[in-house]
Amino acid sequence: MAQGSLISRLPERLQFLVPARFRARLPVVPVVRLSGAIGMAMPLRPGLSITQLAPVLERAFSLKGAKAVALVVNSPGGSPAQSHLIFRRIRALAEEKKLPVFAFVEDAAASGGYMIACAADEIFADPSSIVGSIGVVSAGFGFDRLIERFGIERRVYTAGEKKAMLDPFQPEDPRDVARLKDLQRHIHEVFVGLVRSRRGAKLDETEPDLFSGAFWVGEQAVRLGLADGVGDIRTILRQRYGDEVQLRLIEPPRPPLLGRLLGRRALGETGLVDPSAMLGALEERAAWARLGL
Repeated sequence: MAQGSLISRLPERLQFLVPARFRARLPVVPVVRLSGAIGMAMPLRPGLSITQLAPVLERAFSLKGAKAVALVVNSPGGSPAQSHLIFRRIRALAEEKKLPVFAFVEDAAASGGYMIACAADEIFADPSSIVGSIGVVSAGFGFDRLIERFGIERRVYTAGEKKAMLDPFQPEDPRDVARLKDLQRHIHEVFVGLVRSRRGAKLDETEPDLFSGAFWVGEQAVRLGLADGVGDIRTILRQRYGDEVQLRLIEPPRPPLLGRLLGRRALGETGLVDPSAMLGALEERAAWARLGL
């Protein structure tokens, strides 16, 4: 068996035992998993955010000997701001380190998930992946008639006449809806411009639903120029860098369970639970619930 094959079979934690002159011969591609909804993390449900991902991305793009960086995307979308911040950080690091970026879609790269995937130079999907959904959505419920039926009075006090805009317990104001749609239009224009700047002439803009919020499966996405091919991470990267390519999963450090429940503020600099910070995190979450921030 070739020496390279023997070395590549060693677990990553034992690679340091191999002399550097042998390790350097094997191409390495760090892998960053981007799974879940994009936005503020909730208890027991971590979300993707620039705060969470920044150190992971820094480690991936700084890995010695890296030939490229692979993103494994599995996200239905979420916060447009966080999606854009993550996209910009990936592009900044790619340009700084001069490394190509590949995105591999698992179940979905939809809406904000697709925006992040566009940070890659090439996008690959599974035949059954959901790709696209280039649009902006805001949804809710109206409870004003329901609480009126049960004799419940809604009391809201604000400083700023628009602070309670689209309150679900008050009748809908057409002016508020018009303002919301205007905001959505601006965000949508940013999204469309980003996709066009990254995908360029690959896009089939004769498709009338391309930027309508519609989504497609993998092979359809390739036909429309939203993706570059159908394939999985192992197969594609072996084709590009040879059978000996090493895929290194870059994972974020896991805080203690209590810290994950209460948020990052509950952790001290050592990653251990800080009692005073823990109380602060509890008070902050209660304030969010009261003020709706």
